[in-house]
Amino acid sequence: MRATRRRTCALLAASIAVAGLAAPVGISMAGRMGAGASTPAAPTPDPAGAECRTSVRGSRVVAYCHNPYPYTDRVQLHTECRRWWDIDADAAPVEVGPGRTVRIDDRCWKEVGTVWVTHRVGDPSTA
Repeated sequence: MRATRRRTCALLAASIAVAGLAAPVGISMAGRMGAGASTPAAPTPDPAGAECRTSVRGSRVVAYCHNPYPYTDRVQLHTECRRWWDIDADAAPVEVGPGRTVRIDDRCWKEVGTVWVTHRVGDPSTA
């Protein structure tokens, strides 16, 4: 009688553990299947934005930006100088039209810390 009771308790505990592990997986799968059927896929945006390459030589920075896309991109070069007393610089924004390449340059007094280019792509609905 005791062996049967132990076996029953062990089987009950094992089935509770399996159900506890399988429930989150089942709920997750049901959520994925239901979400895919009810919501439409998001539209993929048209590619846009200039590709920019930067180079640093000593204290001078040069960026070349080429825009192969049909929308105008407004690019701006940002230069952060390494020395605390050296003034960081932001070049004037430049518009890069479709199929065009622009050159932007800047400098620090001493060493250059970091350089990056920001983009502001024109609105495709106005093109």
